[in-house]
Amino acid sequence: MNISKKTQEMVLTAIFSAIIIAMANIPYLGYLNLGVISATLIHIPVIIGAILIGPKAGAFLGFVFGATSLIRATFQPNLTSFAFSPFYAGGNMGSLVICFVPRILIGIVSYYVFYGLVNGLKKHRKENKKSGGWETVSLFLSGIAGSMTNTLLVMNLIFVLFSDQYGAVEGVTGSEEIYLFIVGVIVMNGIPEAIVAGILTAMVCKVMLKVMSGTRFGYGRKITKSSVH
Repeated sequence: MNISKKTQEMVLTAIFSAIIIAMANIPYLGYLNLGVISATLIHIPVIIGAILIGPKAGAFLGFVFGATSLIRATFQPNLTSFAFSPFYAGGNMGSLVICFVPRILIGIVSYYVFYGLVNGLKKHRKENKKSGGWETVSLFLSGIAGSMTNTLLVMNLIFVLFSDQYGAVEGVTGSEEIYLFIVGVIVMNGIPEAIVAGILTAMVCKVMLKVMSGTRFGYGRKITKSSVH
């Protein structure tokens, strides 16, 4: 990779980082406060950035997302902020695991799901000249995969690391009841988040991949195994 390519990657990564930070600080844009927990849309630029730039950039954008979550949980806490900040009452080092690991994995999973799906459909694309529909489906599914990576890991890690505290906040007792409640949160919050992420990822990336065709980031026009790095 030459200097110009590195510069392009750094600029795009900086732009997406700025979008994530802006979303985290604009009320009702990045975080939707639901009282005991916050729904989020910030994973969407992480997913889009990962697909357009690469898995390393996606992991970094996920880290930025995690950092905004840590700051919010510390300075604008809700009843479950102990799960995201060791500096909030009840939090510990496990809070940092929940805050960063799922978010870093969002970009990595999204990237490889998209390019895995597209490369897996290589034979179909040869038989059918129009591949745009399959590309759109792959983008939609990668958005869902990235979003569900965040939701499933966050909620299951909360159960593993903070089960009793979470149950106390929610007024639920017993491991089975607490986990059933967590499954409910995943279904009620996580699935709608994932659908929105899939739709927006498909819409935005479809345009961006076309715009970036012929550039360092124009993977969408000629996707091969060699373009996955």
